[in-house]
Amino acid sequence: MFWRALRSFGWHKRNNVLLSPMAGKVIPLSEVNDPVFASGSLGEGVAIIPSGSKVVAPSDGKIKAIFPTGHAVALHTNEGMDVLIHVGLDTYKLQGRHFSVHAEVGDEVKRGDVLIEFNRDAIRSEGYDITAPILICNAVEFSNIKGSVGDTVSELEELITARER
Repeated sequence: MFWRALRSFGWHKRNNVLLSPMAGKVIPLSEVNDPVFASGSLGEGVAIIPSGSKVVAPSDGKIKAIFPTGHAVALHTNEGMDVLIHVGLDTYKLQGRHFSVHAEVGDEVKRGDVLIEFNRDAIRSEGYDITAPILICNAVEFSNIKGSVGDTVSELEELITARER
């Protein structure tokens, strides 16, 4: 009964940490130049203006979707987060140019595995915004999601903390 009382106050709940799948400057979703991402309707999180050229698995987990154009990947982490990593805005229109995919749907991945490589400069030279939204799509399962907004992160540095409900 004592432990049940502690749980009712939230003392059993833990924070899940999502590491950064890429290096770059972290900005709030509200600053993303796309109303769907900026509104948070696809999930809560942050965006990164990449300084590198690859997307790595932010955690051990399973690939749930990779877009045929290579611009986005969705994975379910072993910590229970459904994560969408979307490289650039409207980059699906590139039809895969400047993207190289290194994983497939159903793959079990380990933290740090390279999932996608992309040519940041070539994407920009074609007129696309390279900002990469990083979303937790099952945000309703967490009571508080906080990102490292304003920081410059390296791959696999702490990016988002999500407290279990």
